[in-house]
Amino acid sequence: MSALNPIVLIPARMASTRLPNKPMADICGLPMIVQVWHRAMAADCGRVVVAAAEREVADAIIAAGGEAVLTDPDLPSGSDRIYAALQQVDGAGTHDAIINLQGDLPTLDPHLVKTTLATLDGFDMSTLVAEITTPEERDNPNVVKAVLSLTQPSRGRALYFTRATAPSGEGPLYHHIGIYGYTRDALEKFVTLSPSPLEKRERLEQLRALEAGMSIAAAVVDTVPVGVDTPEDLAHAERVLREGN
Repeated sequence: MSALNPIVLIPARMASTRLPNKPMADICGLPMIVQVWHRAMAADCGRVVVAAAEREVADAIIAAGGEAVLTDPDLPSGSDRIYAALQQVDGAGTHDAIINLQGDLPTLDPHLVKTTLATLDGFDMSTLVAEITTPEERDNPNVVKAVLSLTQPSRGRALYFTRATAPSGEGPLYHHIGIYGYTRDALEKFVTLSPSPLEKRERLEQLRALEAGMSIAAAVVDTVPVGVDTPEDLAHAERVLREGN
């Protein structure tokens, strides 16, 4: 793989409508953002930096022994936030692969970060999926589905992402996991693009990249981290952590 100096960037902001002050929500005695930072560090994929929108979040990471930078709270997306952080911590361009790890995945298996990085080889971007095993997920618009062209049993190219149940007919459906790898050039290109028509229609930022002709590789994994968006999700994540994943 050509990328030799990766960096993991974790965007975090307090202004969540469904779970106020989400990054600082307590999970097993630690703020959620610190739990995610611990898992990113355990992945051992290189430097880890939290791109914080608020001082409180940055201070929590620094107190835990980590690295954090402050970014403009009004940035429109996590991709814009990690790019702003990258410009601060690595303006010279020494990091050539970037992992965008969402700050609301406290139960993340660190191996997923390594898989995202390995899957980037030869593509502009990479991401992860898991096979859907329940009817509830197949038809749930909150579960984003990835339509793939598999070139290996567990690797392939992402053709589309949708909230609908797709593709039709017999065969597996895949649950998209919101972790992304980028080459540095791809991230720099992505943040210059305007929101695309399909992105606005599906409310899925990754479609902007596909509409611009960028390639996204996907790896099929067998675990889905608990994403925390509501108080119920928070309670579920805490149960998972207390039971040891």
